Amino acid sequence: MTQLQHPIGSGFTAASTADDVLAGVDLTGKNVIITGGHAGIGLEATRALSKAGASVTVGARTPDRARAALDASGLDGVEVSQLDLIDPASIDAFADRWLASERPLHILLNSAGAPAPAELVQDARGYEVQFATNHLGHFQLTLGLLPALRAAHGARVVNVTSGAQRFGDIHWDDPHFAGGYHPGAAYAQSKVANVLFAVELDRRWAKDQIRGYATHPGVVVGTALNSAVGPDALREQGLVDESGHPIIDPEAGKKTPQQGAATLVFGAASPLLDEIGGVYLKDSDISPLDDEDKLVTADSIPADVASHSIDPDSAQRLWELSLQLLKH
Repeated sequence: MTQLQHPIGSGFTAASTADDVLAGVDLTGKNVIITGGHAGIGLEATRALSKAGASVTVGARTPDRARAALDASGLDGVEVSQLDLIDPASIDAFADRWLASERPLHILLNSAGAPAPAELVQDARGYEVQFATNHLGHFQLTLGLLPALRAAHGARVVNVTSGAQRFGDIHWDDPHFAGGYHPGAAYAQSKVANVLFAVELDRRWAKDQIRGYATHPGVVVGTALNSAVGPDALREQGLVDESGHPIIDPEAGKKTPQQGAATLVFGAASPLLDEIGGVYLKDSDISPLDDEDKLVTADSIPADVASHSIDPDSAQRLWELSLQLLKH
């Protein structure tokens, strides 16, 4: 696994946009599902993939709100379907509707995410909400859509993760933080899970021409996830100036929505990855592996992948744990 985890010289940079990555890529006839594809970097990925010719369906908890956001962005041709990632019945219903349409699924972009609540929040099953939304809901959705992914005869599953994968791991004995909750640790666990899921998916499904990727978009100020921390924290982290305007510095990981979506669509559609899968992507390339201890500062946001996040044994263990959790 680790021998694949190194840059391939894609030619793109941290400042590249989604349109840059998809220049010359024709997605006509390709079907795409994007969870949360009506807001933030998800919306920008929807726009870029649609512009490249793909037929895009957005999974959204509140379809009316998603429809309004897409229409306001001139994306009235994008389909919207109801999907609540912490409701197993909603996930099954979404997958069933797609399978009933008999459409192959070429790209599944698992982009939606839950912001970190200050206090422990659980879903109806008692599962911690970030793990339930960011990982487990997408895991269930992906399994449900497997027949459509197989029918594409060449599909990609892209999980949106974060550089926070460097700073946490799976809490195997207490994934739902019953013994004590910390929002940062819960968020990091869910982001490690996104990477491990992509690794194991690729190992299991590459034989079916289904490849898995985990993508780090960078820090995009204005998305629901990072805006939830509040303006003072954003200033302390060097993400906004004193007037509250975003500080854009792609080389330091601080990006516009267009730059943040670039790595998502790189994973979804770049021909440079046709023979590669099970890797963590950053800055529209494969990330280097870096296990050096590095602190997050206002001038530096470490985001290269850590070895524990792509460990194949952990990836298999998480898959089995996730299957068990879906049975409850």
